[in-house]
Amino acid sequence: MSSDDVLHRFQLERAGVRGGFVRLESSWAGILRHARHPPALLRLLGEALAASALLSGTIKFDGSLSIHLRTGGPLRLLFAECGSNGGLRGIVRWEGAEPIGPVDLRQPGAQLAITIENIQSATRYQGLVAVESGSFAESLEGYFRQSEQLPTRIVLCQHGDRCGGLILQRVAEAGGIGAADDEDGWNRVGHVLATLTEDELLGLPVETLLYRLFHEEGVRLERARTLEFACSCSQERVAGMLRALGREESEAALDAGGIIEVICQFCGHPYRLDRVDLELVLAEALVPPLPATPQ
Repeated sequence: MSSDDVLHRFQLERAGVRGGFVRLESSWAGILRHARHPPALLRLLGEALAASALLSGTIKFDGSLSIHLRTGGPLRLLFAECGSNGGLRGIVRWEGAEPIGPVDLRQPGAQLAITIENIQSATRYQGLVAVESGSFAESLEGYFRQSEQLPTRIVLCQHGDRCGGLILQRVAEAGGIGAADDEDGWNRVGHVLATLTEDELLGLPVETLLYRLFHEEGVRLERARTLEFACSCSQERVAGMLRALGREESEAALDAGGIIEVICQFCGHPYRLDRVDLELVLAEALVPPLPATPQ
């Protein structure tokens, strides 16, 4: 299987470490069709998308996992989401003069949130931490250190038509000799990970990459999961947004021709409603739900 647009999970059995590897190409191209940003912001967005895919592989869920970063500085919003079905989407918003070099995330009021929404159990979990590191990978490592108390190492990169990432997490129950019998395992794989180059992460087949890095650690590669660019926007979601805004704000959004046009910020799809459509949407908010059917 190609290493592109799939999430590979693996175990380093001797070291008691679990990991994940992801490389995005076609799905990243889908994002790029609607993202017009300078290289510094594209790099940040690509790293966030790769990270959302990696983190989705660390848990079992039926729904979506999103990474959400806001600051009081020029970086207004960074958002990336990966569904349990492999669907990816993301956006970045910047205010003011466009950044030229790497973006430092240590901006006023910067906070990083990871949200997991589980459809089957109708539950929602969110962890929130202050951002204390300049890079996105280091900020995520800080999140796991503060919020989950889970030793984590992450490498992320974006260059040209590809972005990718690799995550390692220490898990005492990871089988094999395990961390209990090899206390230096975590430090050992961390030193090896530090030798990984961007060219290797974005260019080598996953089997070659993992063997080159961790062949002494007993690598066990699990079945891969396919990833793709996907947006969950719909006419129903737009209608729900307008109902939430209320009549006054919704009617104020009508243009001179009596049309509201809503453009999805993720995929660029346009939704157009006229006065009659809007009235029908707002009327639905006034209809009480039907009583439950007697059993």
